[in-house]
Amino acid sequence: MHLGPMEIILILLIVLLLFGAKKLPELARGLGQSAKEFKKGLQEGEEKKEEPKA
Repeated sequence: MHLGPMEIILILLIVLLLFGAKKLPELARGLGQSAKEFKKGLQEGEEKKEEPKA
């Protein structure tokens, strides 16, 4: 499924209406932190997988 620019704008407008302009930075910050933790977890998993087994 491919989202075009109009679909993305429509989704952003709906989110803006649902949560309001004051909540959006807080939501974006939380989403960014979640993505950062997820990537960190993936990297830790890869490091553990690469360790030689005794």
